[in-house]
Amino acid sequence: MSLLDTIINNLPEVRGPKQKRLSFKEKLKWTLIILVLFFVMGLVPLFGLGENALQQFEFLSIILGASFGSILSLGIGPIVTSSIVLQLLVGTGILNLDMTSTPGRQRFQGMQKILAVFFIIFEAAIYILMGGLAPSPALAGTPLFAQMQMILIFQLFLGGILILFMDEVISKWGFGSGVSLFIAAGVAQQIFIRAFNFLPAPNQPELAAGAIPALFQSLSTGNLTNAGLQLAALISTILVFMICVYGQSIKAEIPLSFGKVRGYGMRWPLNFFYTSNIPVILVAALMANIQLFARLLERWGHPIFGTFSGNSPISGLVYWINSPDVVQNIIKGSFSLTQLGQAAIYVSLMVGGAIIFSIFWMQTANMDARSQAKQILSSGLQIPGFRRDERVLEKILSRYIWPLTIVGGASVGLLAALADLTGALSRGTGILLAVMIIYKLYEEIAKQHMMDMHPSMRKFME
Repeated sequence: MSLLDTIINNLPEVRGPKQKRLSFKEKLKWTLIILVLFFVMGLVPLFGLGENALQQFEFLSIILGASFGSILSLGIGPIVTSSIVLQLLVGTGILNLDMTSTPGRQRFQGMQKILAVFFIIFEAAIYILMGGLAPSPALAGTPLFAQMQMILIFQLFLGGILILFMDEVISKWGFGSGVSLFIAAGVAQQIFIRAFNFLPAPNQPELAAGAIPALFQSLSTGNLTNAGLQLAALISTILVFMICVYGQSIKAEIPLSFGKVRGYGMRWPLNFFYTSNIPVILVAALMANIQLFARLLERWGHPIFGTFSGNSPISGLVYWINSPDVVQNIIKGSFSLTQLGQAAIYVSLMVGGAIIFSIFWMQTANMDARSQAKQILSSGLQIPGFRRDERVLEKILSRYIWPLTIVGGASVGLLAALADLTGALSRGTGILLAVMIIYKLYEEIAKQHMMDMHPSMRKFME
């Protein structure tokens, strides 16, 4: 591990703040700067791009926080993929890292950065060399074609590295994480456009592209089928939002008291969605990568993962991990038993994958019972009526944390899957992620603001 530690210690990184705590205004400033930079970079086209076969994967671009055809075509894909691979290696015991120690966590983060750089180079090469993003066909067969491919790969590599460091800036200087922020920004942008866009739809020029204008136009012309489709999408979006917010408010609160100060105490909250939206991000990103590589392999003449007809998978693995729009098919009268089986498999994969990644994340992100017990005791707190012993506290917390990890992960996966099946705006998974990210961001901002307004509250929040 000595060579690996040397590489990790010499990796370029964003320097953290010197002061122990940043002010609310400072964190807000850096968060807004990175957010604006993210949107601006998404508008920068790739120099020399001739064909963009990835632009049809709009849903994948939202999950990956990408803008296909721009310098941000990779998005957060390499970061999330490296996290998935490393968590699987640690969770299965292939890679032995002590995540309860500071050196172990630092080594994990360093290895994740190394893997992220590898996947940036790998995915950039795959996108370009397999024709997802390609130079002009007029250059085919000339030396200039290969040169333009290298230029495109370099631009994707540059964009991937910038995203990697922008994520570090948010983690150290802003609110939340860059991965979550970029997903929420992309989903919010798409929901706004799909809900309020009054420009004509490409496939139906007589109707607006936005759901709300199209709903009123359909009602005025008596097109009840299209009105039902638009209304179902809006209702599904609102229901996902309400259920997610309600689930976020459910908590198991453990009463704690200050050992040295009698009469004072607090409640230690454990959220029902204990691992938040991380399991869904990882599962959705994994499925997005499978579909993306399946399409690229099909274009290369090796349909290992299945085939597509237009933008829809029609066979193979990609067909069965794709979510059918059940509500839309029922309204149109085209629902079949095959789609029911497809929906059942999709729900099972989402729920099972969310549970697995929820357990992995709990163990690798210092959210396990032992880490929580150490944090509680280091804050001078204890459970009334029990000895001040880490082992006792860990045993009590395990009764709550493991069920919340499993049930909460399954609930998030089920909610995301059912939302996908109802055809909500920007797909249900994206909306679910955006709502949970924004809610979590709101909680963190409110907590930071309270600590700035009342410095004496810091010891209660730590």
